[in-house]
Amino acid sequence: MAVTALVLRALGLGDLLTAVPALRALHRAGLRTVLAAPAWLGEVAALTGAVDRLLPTAELGHIAWPGPVELAVNLHGKGPLSHGRLLALGPRRLWAYAHPAVPVAGPGWDEDEHEVARWCRLLAWYGLRPDPEDLALPVPPGPRPAPGTVVVHPGGKEPARRWPPERFAAVARELRRRGHPVVVTGSAAERPLAQRVAAAAGLPPEAVLAGRTPLRELCALVAGAHLVVSADTGIAHLATAYRTRSVVIFGPVPPWRWGPPPGRPCHRVLYRGPDPRAVTVAEVLAAAG
Repeated sequence: MAVTALVLRALGLGDLLTAVPALRALHRAGLRTVLAAPAWLGEVAALTGAVDRLLPTAELGHIAWPGPVELAVNLHGKGPLSHGRLLALGPRRLWAYAHPAVPVAGPGWDEDEHEVARWCRLLAWYGLRPDPEDLALPVPPGPRPAPGTVVVHPGGKEPARRWPPERFAAVARELRRRGHPVVVTGSAAERPLAQRVAAAAGLPPEAVLAGRTPLRELCALVAGAHLVVSADTGIAHLATAYRTRSVVIFGPVPPWRWGPPPGRPCHRVLYRGPDPRAVTVAEVLAAAG
């Protein structure tokens, strides 16, 4: 019977997608993988082909695991809180980064390491062989966008990473003028923002997909899009997973920590320092071209 690995990664969409190579390494090792993560990520977790079960878990919330844990794997953070959540379950083994407050024999944490490389290095330390390039997802069934469609995504979980909505509107307006169908995406909470951007860009109301695109449909949309324009947020990682052309505005976190893999000309990153507002509309349009 396969050993079950209970994996903690209770974060967002981009966080899950950057952990795909590590999750697949666990799967290739013959482990039955249970992922403790928010329930809304279940559709994408299934697409990875590396998650046998998703255990709904809020960020650093209670992990509702009913029985003994053979192996707990911390892909959530450097500890100590995330370590403590897993140690509270009494696992026989814990794979995690070393922390002075927690008795774990793991590798040292590197704050400047790329997020994909970070979790691959952790599992390599324990003898697995992750492939950092193993980021692709299969395309789920779903509506395909019209040829040439540009996806503009003005939102983002962290306000500090957002680019001004009026600039997204300017980009959307110009790309529409160039003949591209443009749609505006986002969460249900971001729908007012998406509507504001669409109205300023002169887009029709039906171009606003924010709040009415299930996650699997969003995957299909990004996979079939001509271009994605966004800040450093989850949809940018979907563009990486599908090798869809993308222009991603970074700040304050630099692209060498969260950006797409190097050597992929289909992805353009724009970074002018900690404030993403230092990136201009002209720069984004030049990169889009």
